Amino acid sequence: MKSVKTKLLKVDKTSIEVCSDLLNNNELVAVPTETVYGLAANALNVEAVRKIFSVKGRPLIDPLITHFSSVALAEKHIYKPKILNQLSEAFWPGPLTVIVRKRNSIPDIVTAGLDSVAIRIPGHPAFRMLLEELDFPLAAPSANPFGYVSPTNAQHVLDGLGDRVPAILDAGPTSLGIESTIIDIREEGAIKILRPGPISKEQITEMTGIKVRSNPSFHKKGDVSIEAPGMLKTHYSPDTKLILFEKYEDLRPSPTKKTAVVFQKCPSRENIESNVYWLSENGDLDAIAQNLFRLIRSLDNGKYDLIC
Repeated sequence: MKSVKTKLLKVDKTSIEVCSDLLNNNELVAVPTETVYGLAANALNVEAVRKIFSVKGRPLIDPLITHFSSVALAEKHIYKPKILNQLSEAFWPGPLTVIVRKRNSIPDIVTAGLDSVAIRIPGHPAFRMLLEELDFPLAAPSANPFGYVSPTNAQHVLDGLGDRVPAILDAGPTSLGIESTIIDIREEGAIKILRPGPISKEQITEMTGIKVRSNPSFHKKGDVSIEAPGMLKTHYSPDTKLILFEKYEDLRPSPTKKTAVVFQKCPSRENIESNVYWLSENGDLDAIAQNLFRLIRSLDNGKYDLIC
């Protein structure tokens, strides 16, 4: 795809109009959401959506989330399950994505050829302003090269896709910092989490009275379409090798490897080594989520051999 000069646009009426014009001409725009920055295109236009896959290097087996400005508009393109009203009143606009049966108006390229579609009503005010200017929904996966750590500010998008996206709508850092929760509600009376996110299964169970299943199966990259974004075994990953640990005492870093160690909260010991980082001061989950992708990206650029 040919190189373009990317416009970095602060959020105002003129910028929204510029982005609207680009999207109406089947171009791409990087947009802020409350979760991460997304790479948006007209979800009803095959040519526009194909550009998303091309720019990201995303396999066509991986479906996209389609974003609407309202539930009423979404209902024109889906077969509505009974429970959708309850979920939408509780969690929309917001970081919940639901899998439902689609109508033919949603192109197969958006859904990896499946008869279902992932839909969301986003809560970010800038994204909502843009959606309300358009007469079509927006397909918008994260605005980064496929498989890499998701972007939580405009600079992250510029670093990864800057010469391939005509415009980035810059609203500063995202408030949540991790991807939306994805649930499958196609089976009446059943809810299954396909991707964990800011909205927990406990919150969904409390609101619906339905015990939520949470055992998604992850896939290797191949020829078979997957149910929802984020279900490949390698995803949201830095280039640096990353491992998880439960106890600091269990770590045995190699003396020949430059290793970064990341804790959920600030370590209690007095002398903290220069290679030690933390995601929150006191273990607050919202702060951890907000800082996770940002810190991993920073460490990935820090010439470490290993991130723990």
